[in-house]
Amino acid sequence: MAKRIDVSGLNAYYGNFRAVEDISMTIEPRTVTAFIGPSGCGKSTFLRTLNRMHEVIPGARVEGKVMLDDENLYGANIDPVAVRRTVGMVFQRPNPFPTMSIKENVAAGLKLNGVRNKKVIDEAVERSLRGANLWNEVKDRLDKPGAGLSGGQQQRLCIARAIAVEPRVLLMDEPCSALDPISTLAIEDLIGQLKEQFTIVIVTHNMQQAARVSDRTAFFNLAGVGQPGRLIEIDSTEKIFSNPSVQATEDYISGRFG
Repeated sequence: MAKRIDVSGLNAYYGNFRAVEDISMTIEPRTVTAFIGPSGCGKSTFLRTLNRMHEVIPGARVEGKVMLDDENLYGANIDPVAVRRTVGMVFQRPNPFPTMSIKENVAAGLKLNGVRNKKVIDEAVERSLRGANLWNEVKDRLDKPGAGLSGGQQQRLCIARAIAVEPRVLLMDEPCSALDPISTLAIEDLIGQLKEQFTIVIVTHNMQQAARVSDRTAFFNLAGVGQPGRLIEIDSTEKIFSNPSVQATEDYISGRFG
């Protein structure tokens, strides 16, 4: 199976502060990889380097390579905006565009990419809402504001918006942390379905969620206060949760710290 994402020697900085240090990993296509670890250990920072969102922050920069199917996303001639179309992102809190309808929210990325054909847009909106398991709940009110949906529905709307432009990779930064348990289970079920089409990387503080949804789990940790975050180990989720190779991983998973 071809490597979908191949990271080597990655360091991410905020100004002079190195937030994550020397990370290398491979993420295979059509799998779910979970990033776990204590707060402040660089999970979300590293996630954002995978679609060049990190460098949106003033003074932030990245060293190292992120290869996506043999293309270096940090290559000299690579457009960061094009990277973000290829590697979509769903954030911690649902963020539908407040002035837009449900339909307009889903179509926003397509229109930004220059799609104007109404039939193409309508088909993409339906396909994406079906893909996000939201179509049956909203098909009769597509012209109503997206912000009027419940929290769980808003997050699925954001997922529909992300997949409408047909990215190859979907990044999710704690997508369930602001949701109730029923909505959380709906998103987890959805992740299981979406991995048939997309490569998914998820940051989560919920150990049970990582165990439920992911094929592989990466544990991040800090060497100490003010130190950069490091990748401690990455392996199959089953092995990480049953027989990790590093004592610190076992200590974190069993609740001894974190």
